[in-house]
Amino acid sequence: MINTNEKLGAYNVWANETLLRHLDGLVAAGQEIPAVCLRLFSHVLNAQAIWIARLSDTKSPVKVWQEHDLAGLHQLHEQTSEHLHHLIRSADDAELNRMISYTNSVGDAYTSQVSDIFTHVPVHANYHRAQVATRLRENGLEPINTDFITYCRELSASGKEQVSL
Repeated sequence: MINTNEKLGAYNVWANETLLRHLDGLVAAGQEIPAVCLRLFSHVLNAQAIWIARLSDTKSPVKVWQEHDLAGLHQLHEQTSEHLHHLIRSADDAELNRMISYTNSVGDAYTSQVSDIFTHVPVHANYHRAQVATRLRENGLEPINTDFITYCRELSASGKEQVSL
């Protein structure tokens, strides 16, 4: 049986890593990464940290729109992307059905099912990675393809269940 959330979690790790490598390449080529791109990708990784904190009932180490430089993005990716994927992979039915209560960044209270959060985080990240791609192009830089189907094609071509990172 295909676990869609698990596959989305693995995709999210791959897409974040792919975008980071691309940004590294731009810098290595002497290009400046537009501040808006760093801000948007910071938001992606901050959101991962915030959701991990909510899931574990701990305090988030970051704010939702806290900005990071490229080195900080690498660090936050290392701390959150695979951790989130691990939480998804290791969740049993009880965990997937668990309801958590939390407040968002403006103080509104919500309750959400863990399985919905596991779907939301990669979808949310994909939305903002697409914004990064748009902003790169608007600034005369070539974006990188981080589409889900590209990840799936790489899976198929490699004969693996998941692309090695």
